[in-house]
Amino acid sequence: MALEWVVLGCAAGAEAVMLLLLTLPGLNRLRPVLVTVIRNALKPMLSVVPFCIFLLLDIYWKYEVRPICDNEHECTPTEFLRHQKSIMKSQRNAILIACALLLNWLLLAVTRLVVQIDHFSQQIEKLKRQD
Repeated sequence: MALEWVVLGCAAGAEAVMLLLLTLPGLNRLRPVLVTVIRNALKPMLSVVPFCIFLLLDIYWKYEVRPICDNEHECTPTEFLRHQKSIMKSQRNAILIACALLLNWLLLAVTRLVVQIDHFSQQIEKLKRQD
């Protein structure tokens, strides 16, 4: 299962880098190329969403089948420690899933806004030339 989390972490990192490059000021000459590359990468990056849903279901399944320590069945310290580590890993992984989904949505929104801004600036230039 560790490979899935590494893939999701790399995808979230790639989304963060693309978002940073897209919003970084001073890259006006590179912006059209960046927008083209990012728009071409957006459709494959949407596969992160069902992947995150699958991983959320995995976390939920692990939560449902976790060992329960009640008064009748006392857990050993080793089992209790393993249970606590599992909870911490699940929380960390849930945060990673939330970040990947948020970055994916932000990347889609910012890319759409940059394309609209470029379109509007082209329209303004066209209107200026007509006057």
